Amino acid sequence: MIIDTHAHLDMLDDPKRAIEEALEANVKKIIIPSVEPETFSKVIDLANTYENVYAQIGVHPSDAQKFNDDVAKKMIELAKNKKVVAVGEIGLDYYWDKTFVDVQKKVFKTQIEIANILNLPVVVHDREAHGDTYEILEQMGAKKVLMHCFSGSVEFAKRCIDKGYYIALGGVVTFKNAKKVRQVAKEIPLDYIMLETDTPYLAPHPYRGQQNEPKYIVFSAKEIAAIKDTALSEVESITTKNAQEFFNI
Repeated sequence: MIIDTHAHLDMLDDPKRAIEEALEANVKKIIIPSVEPETFSKVIDLANTYENVYAQIGVHPSDAQKFNDDVAKKMIELAKNKKVVAVGEIGLDYYWDKTFVDVQKKVFKTQIEIANILNLPVVVHDREAHGDTYEILEQMGAKKVLMHCFSGSVEFAKRCIDKGYYIALGGVVTFKNAKKVRQVAKEIPLDYIMLETDTPYLAPHPYRGQQNEPKYIVFSAKEIAAIKDTALSEVESITTKNAQEFFNI
């Protein structure tokens, strides 16, 4: 069994088909992150509709300017739903737009506070903001942390796992030119790794450039097994156990 810890099913034209095909590919559970307040209800509706689908509630850093007190209250209210298993995806993104970094930081801190209040883990988007992301997580006392779509160095990965944070790896690990991510996959113990697709983005080889879907997660699992010179069953078993315990599913 494999768990896809990060798939934007709400962005697909036919989530039902994607879920059914994922089940056939041994992807037994899928977790959908939110990125903006407007998507909260759609994500939760999908989680409520399908037994094997779960939701995260959060505002992506690129949409941080949409966050306000009403959104915070809505997050707390929606988190009463048992299918909501994390606050995410939240964090910092200095790649696309650095004109509102202070807003990103403030919203990131507030959403960690909400997660702490709700006793939920946080799923973190960190793009070209490793230092500030780590500092804020530490400052805010984030308890359970998953670093989504990890793009840092091995050294940064080791700093993260020293704090007990988990590393999520997806399709990028299958790219032969993704040297940093492949090195992280090699050197970080499976006990700190989870699998994800980031559907519909970052499809693995041989589907690179196409729409990603949860069923393709096996390509990432196989590549990690090859990099670590271990059995695919070992990768599936340990990453699944990590996800089950982290998200309490």
